[in-house]
Amino acid sequence: MKVCTDSCILGAWTALRLGNVKNILDIGTGTGLLPLMLSQKTESPVDSIEWDPASVAQARENIQVSPWAETIRVLEGDARDFSFDSPYDFIITNPPFFASDLRSPQERKNKAKHDQSLTLDQLMVVINNNLNPNGNFSILLPYHRTSFFEELAKGFGFLLREKLVVRQTPSHPPFRSIGLFGFSGSREVSTTEMVIRDNNGKYTPAFTELMKDYY
Repeated sequence: MKVCTDSCILGAWTALRLGNVKNILDIGTGTGLLPLMLSQKTESPVDSIEWDPASVAQARENIQVSPWAETIRVLEGDARDFSFDSPYDFIITNPPFFASDLRSPQERKNKAKHDQSLTLDQLMVVINNNLNPNGNFSILLPYHRTSFFEELAKGFGFLLREKLVVRQTPSHPPFRSIGLFGFSGSREVSTTEMVIRDNNGKYTPAFTELMKDYY
């Protein structure tokens, strides 16, 4: 799977909100983008789980040639039934979230992008079972499934603490959202908006500032 802009936003936005965490889990790591981004901002160890063998091999190769080969561990398996060593202080995920959108003729891409391999309901069970009581998690979602997921998370006792709404340009409607959730915190949600490119096709100052340490 190729690197996509919205996943980069998730990594950079989350890295600023980790705080003093002892360990991190990335669910559905793909080729290892998110742990590599987070490791540029924290010394905490990152576990990354991925079900697809080819993606696991690519992630391990990418991480091995990075400066963080000793702090990032790639686990091969299905997060739904994987036995993790201990709970995590922070979980990040860019899940396969399309429920009924256009499907690819390549089955591996379908499983990576569509929720046939991991539904949002199943994902919430994994997060709930593996997050410390005082921990937080961040997630990237298509905008049209944001409200559904927020209600789903609430059913597990999570509070939405902060939300970023993402537009491609000022004239485009929102297409992604990123949420930061925890078991505790204020019931007032801090919501901000980010536009990736201006009407002339150039990156906006807000996007450039967020991504400057990575791009």
